[in-house]
Amino acid sequence: MTMRQTAPFRADHVGSFLRPKYLLDAREQKARGEINAEQLRAVEDKAITEIVKFQQDVGLQSITDGEFRRTYFHIDFLEQLGGVKTDIPVTIRKPDGSEELAPPVMRVVGKVTHAKDIQRADFEYLKSQVAAGLTPKVTIPSPTMLHFRGGRAGISREHYPELDPAFYDDVARAYGDELKSLAAAGCTYVQMDDTNMAYLCDEKMREAARQRGDDPNELPHRYAMFINKVVAHKPAGMTLAMHLCRGNFKSTHAAAGNYEPVAEALLAEMNLDAYFMEYDDERSGDFKPLRFLPKGKIAVLGLVTTKFGEMETKDSLKRRIDEAAKYAPLEQLALSPQCGFSSTVHGNNIAVEAQRAKLRLVVETAAEVWA
Repeated sequence: MTMRQTAPFRADHVGSFLRPKYLLDAREQKARGEINAEQLRAVEDKAITEIVKFQQDVGLQSITDGEFRRTYFHIDFLEQLGGVKTDIPVTIRKPDGSEELAPPVMRVVGKVTHAKDIQRADFEYLKSQVAAGLTPKVTIPSPTMLHFRGGRAGISREHYPELDPAFYDDVARAYGDELKSLAAAGCTYVQMDDTNMAYLCDEKMREAARQRGDDPNELPHRYAMFINKVVAHKPAGMTLAMHLCRGNFKSTHAAAGNYEPVAEALLAEMNLDAYFMEYDDERSGDFKPLRFLPKGKIAVLGLVTTKFGEMETKDSLKRRIDEAAKYAPLEQLALSPQCGFSSTVHGNNIAVEAQRAKLRLVVETAAEVWA
């Protein structure tokens, strides 16, 4: 067996990294009006150049910009689509007097369109920093994020009296246009970050979907249809992967549960090339759902946690890879951390040194398992 020369790689990663303090400071200055957008971008450029070098130094083959230009993994992208609006996050005062920031809510208020290239300039800068022979990767939120949180109520009835097919077709076309603009700039590797398929493994989340008027047994198949409409627009030569996330805000999680309720729709029905699956602890259940993985697709096992600094061992990772290989062939598996290190600007409760050590562990373990 050999190390893969095409994405996803045997040692891969989800994409976001802890922001350096000087970048967080610059964002604060921009929020206060002390520097302008151009000055902030220059600081982001510097931080991205450094995080690219960091990834190259630990031996990764896929290289991201660390999501250093974003506040949230999903909102910064989605609100740039035509027809999508974000409500400002509100502070909720709890009965005990403490305050909590409710996450921003996205709504579809008009026809969804690809109003402009969203990631292209960011990708072009990333590509200019990546060494020859390595693959720059772009991470974008999954299109299902426009439906799951708000359900039918979050989508304008005036513009979409029926969701199927008009809403799904419009969103897929907008995503297709974005993928084409990235391909034109030389991008060959895109990952869609999706919390919703993972949330549909959790009984609390399934009940919340029922309350919104959705059937949690039907939704995974509807989302497979939705994703396939996007895949139909995918440019030739591009690897399109999906990362399944159960929530990763400041080292917390939002959902738990075995992949079984969504496995068939996810692995067998979606026409994607690869899946990054969280498997860092018992929240994710066993590897049995991997039996649905068809030939030609890769499951990247997220066995190394990004939530806490405690280190896994090579032996424990190899044992778990062996376990997974009972359900899917070893040549269709790869290894990564379970999520990014900083899905939002706030970051996980983990040190920069642990971030490096965990990535090195992924690279070294993969080399020993698949070389």
